[in-house]
Amino acid sequence: MRVALRQVTECDMSFAFEAKRQALGPYIRSRWGWSEEFQLDLHKQRWGEKPWFIILLENTPIGTVSIQEGSDFIRFGEFYLLPEYQGKGLGSEILAGVLNRADEAGLPVTLEYLKWNPVASLYQRYGFQITSETDVHFFAVRKPLTRE
Repeated sequence: MRVALRQVTECDMSFAFEAKRQALGPYIRSRWGWSEEFQLDLHKQRWGEKPWFIILLENTPIGTVSIQEGSDFIRFGEFYLLPEYQGKGLGSEILAGVLNRADEAGLPVTLEYLKWNPVASLYQRYGFQITSETDVHFFAVRKPLTRE
């Protein structure tokens, strides 16, 4: 594995927000514009609600992800790679690792994403199926693969 995850510390909140700004910001701006104050408040709220990880490539922080393991599902979210690391298979590597763990535990993986975010193609390649939607988001699940 080229990438690794480490749990965040409070010192990582600024990096995590910058990763969101760079990775997701263009898709937010295209629809609503970017309100720094609103986005930072939202980020702080989510920071306290979810287990976050820093994605490392050779000990260099390159993005974030939240992986929330419940008794009957795994929730995948806050998945932001800095633009210079996108399109290199690193996101696939992170997602595949989570899906392998989910398969071993027999758990589905759930997530949501902006309808106009091209990350949809990654999730479709890995077998996620849309279960519902709002005007803004698709909600998707990938059921665990059974091993024979």
